[in-house]
Amino acid sequence: MAADTPLSDRLDDDDYPAYTMGRAAEMLGTTPGFLRAIGEARLITPLRSEGGHRRYSRYQLRIAARARELVDRGTPIEAACRIIILEDQLEEAQRINAEYRRAAKTAPEHPAPGPS
Repeated sequence: MAADTPLSDRLDDDDYPAYTMGRAAEMLGTTPGFLRAIGEARLITPLRSEGGHRRYSRYQLRIAARARELVDRGTPIEAACRIIILEDQLEEAQRINAEYRRAAKTAPEHPAPGPS
């Protein structure tokens, strides 16, 4: 997002990297090491500031919070990250499937073409 975007628009943007690693860890009640670990597991990829510091969005914090819930229940961090990735893929597949069903209901019925 461009620097000339009004602050109010950036604050409403779930993808705007507004939080430092320290602040993100504090908000989640975890450690910076946890955030680094889920980054290494490729669950989230924080953006970097011009100085190279990790910056997190609200969307990424929600994902990290879900990972923390699973880890707090005893799930190993790598497994927690994989579960979340699979949950996200399932949700996307279900969304696409629902779109296909809606399109099929509204499409005019044509007989299937026969063999040529």
